[in-house]
Amino acid sequence: MLIVGRIGKPHGIRGEVTVEVRTDEPETRFAPGMVLRTMPGAGTRGGPESPAGAGVRYEVPDELTVEAARWHQGRLLVAFEGSLDRDVAEALRGTLLTVDSTQVAPPEDPEEFLDHQLVGLAVVTPSGERLGEVARIDHAPASDLLVLRRPEGGTALIPFVKAIVPEVDLAGGRVVVDPPGGLLDL
Repeated sequence: MLIVGRIGKPHGIRGEVTVEVRTDEPETRFAPGMVLRTMPGAGTRGGPESPAGAGVRYEVPDELTVEAARWHQGRLLVAFEGSLDRDVAEALRGTLLTVDSTQVAPPEDPEEFLDHQLVGLAVVTPSGERLGEVARIDHAPASDLLVLRRPEGGTALIPFVKAIVPEVDLAGGRVVVDPPGGLLDL
């Protein structure tokens, strides 16, 4: 699954929510009619009482269908089918929105990769020493980070920049990493 956004706070009283966009193609991913899978995030599942009545808890559905999306002051606002008021929108806060990565076309740029293409690849030094494997990709503000699962246990964060990651060989199933001294000791 490819994470394309995270639901933020409600906007207004009619069920719209802000979405923290995590895709290069928000107009495609959040087009009306798009069905997005949900994953629990911080503060999800079992939100406030539902519009169905007192004492009934609202559960975030496995899928949400985009009813409308618009930009407002640099933020994406999305209305989902069935999210009719602020209480339901509040229950969605923190939910991660995903699409099936097999349905996403690979990037045209040979230097661009989708997360699922990198996860599971072996991580080696330029001399061939195995350092571990890519566990996941963290999207930090400064740069993307490869989360390296070490063979002896634990993880290390590697900035996904050309100076440190000079080669990604998808066909060979490996990522070549030339870490500066001490990077893997943090």
